Amino acid sequence: MSANPISLPGLLPFDAERAQRLESLVADLDPAALWWVSGYTAGLAAERARADGRAGAPAAAAAALPASRADAAASVTVLYGSQTGNGRRLAEKLGRGLEAAGLRTTVVSAADYPVKQLAREQFVYLVASTHGDGDPPDDLRALYDFLTGRRAPRLESLAYAVLALGDSSYPQFCQAGRVLDARLAELGARRLFERVEADVDLDAPGARFIEQGVGAAKSELGATQAPAPARLALVTPLRPTAPPLASREQPVEVELIQNQRITARGADRDVRHVELAIPSERFEYEPGDAIGVVTENPPATVERVLELAGLEPRAAVTVDGTTLPLAGWLGSRREVARLSRPLVERLAELSGSAELGEWLKPANAGTLRGAFKELQVADLLKRFPAPWEPEGLVRALHPLAPRLYSVASSRREVGEEAHLTVALIDYRRDGERRVGPASWQLGAANPGVRLKAYVEPNPRFRVPQDGHRDIIMIGPGTGVAPFRGFLQQRRADGARGRNWLIYGGRHRERDFLYQTEWLEALKRRQLHRLDVAFSRDGAEKVYVQQRIREQGRELFAWLEAGAALYVCGDAERMAPDVHAALIEVIQTHGARSPEDAADYLNALAQGKRYARDVY
Repeated sequence: MSANPISLPGLLPFDAERAQRLESLVADLDPAALWWVSGYTAGLAAERARADGRAGAPAAAAAALPASRADAAASVTVLYGSQTGNGRRLAEKLGRGLEAAGLRTTVVSAADYPVKQLAREQFVYLVASTHGDGDPPDDLRALYDFLTGRRAPRLESLAYAVLALGDSSYPQFCQAGRVLDARLAELGARRLFERVEADVDLDAPGARFIEQGVGAAKSELGATQAPAPARLALVTPLRPTAPPLASREQPVEVELIQNQRITARGADRDVRHVELAIPSERFEYEPGDAIGVVTENPPATVERVLELAGLEPRAAVTVDGTTLPLAGWLGSRREVARLSRPLVERLAELSGSAELGEWLKPANAGTLRGAFKELQVADLLKRFPAPWEPEGLVRALHPLAPRLYSVASSRREVGEEAHLTVALIDYRRDGERRVGPASWQLGAANPGVRLKAYVEPNPRFRVPQDGHRDIIMIGPGTGVAPFRGFLQQRRADGARGRNWLIYGGRHRERDFLYQTEWLEALKRRQLHRLDVAFSRDGAEKVYVQQRIREQGRELFAWLEAGAALYVCGDAERMAPDVHAALIEVIQTHGARSPEDAADYLNALAQGKRYARDVY
């Protein structure tokens, strides 16, 4: 990667030979390293200026800088913390809006941002997702801990605003954004406008935040007539001459070429290995990314919801300027497999149900969360009959979202294909069949079926660039999917580092996903260690966290030798249990206190040696 930082003829304060040496030095640095270097060199400049008896940088040097760097006060930094990519997309939209208004803008992941830089900022927008039950996403954790800790500086020179993203099916809705908003104000920063909160339906609140953000920045900083320079930090480099990459806004057509069940017939779940033929352009992915599959609701599910709501499928409904038959809204535009808080609230009003009213009380957040996990819209309408209006039903439902699946392949090995590991949702409740939209679509799909899909980048979750670095992969169930891609990538790259997989399932004989591939990789010394935990094969349940504790001495030795650690899978139970087990291992075998063990793990995360992809 080359940032081309010195392509400024006539403006450099040093000769061409030094410029070439500088460009060679920074050519392969990632954004985090570049940010560090910028802070380091700024510190050196200040120190040497003080030694020379001057208060700051020489006037000649400041004049030699391009306007975008010299006038740092007239720039905007957009920071984001995002678990699934929504925060990143909105941050980049905001960045484009600010640049279009002629404002110099930096858009950067909080994971790549040096936290002490915040004390030198004057204008920051923060897009903060909440993950799980009130937690910040992993890429926001360092900034979150810094701001909420005792070392946070006073920020009287900072103006800011917060866009908080969340899911109202969780009790601690938008909690990470709320905490950071309050903490920034407590540290003396000036709030430009009130925090905007977005539920799963992001479009309207996201657009409102962008409009307010651009307006406030223009008012505070003023806008120039000339186009703004390119952003200083981008997740995905601009490609002005190439077709745009497949995205949620612009998915592309792919062809299903294989749909193979990889669990036994008696297994608790039907898990499929799905292979997609992808276009040679516009569909670039790396192991660790996710593939978004654009889906529709099954007609039978839509018919049942209409029947239970007592509504006519052809009734015309207009929402936000779009008019469709009600069946069209429910078929392709609204979630009917997932509940929403607005649906529960509206149904409580229409039905007058005291039980639903109890669900919505803060003290019963666990009950509501359980309903969100176990029930579909038809289940709720069946249990609580009510007199619905077509528009009211549409407005109470969340927009139908694409389904994300960790990519289970590397293009270095499979070429113009993308492989997925898909657990189908297909069960019966009260005698009625319930399926997930993607389960209905993918589970019944035969080779030749065409789908719309896109790449959801996950730059936090990548194999190490250093092929000599060991890696430890912890992935129960379908959480093992990205590690199949990791191993393919490492194999194709000729990486010399060791690979250790810790896998968990229910039954060895029924749901050991990709068993043959892992055993073959062990035989060929492409996988150097394999530890497994099957929770239903013995009298006692055994999970991956138990294997972590059992192999703690060896695991800690790998970490001390520089290994990178990856966790993928369930966010609600598995990820916290694994995290706790890792802290115990570090505490026991590293002779550390619980606090120091947690700091050790946090340091690994900040150094990009501990990454999680949890959902």
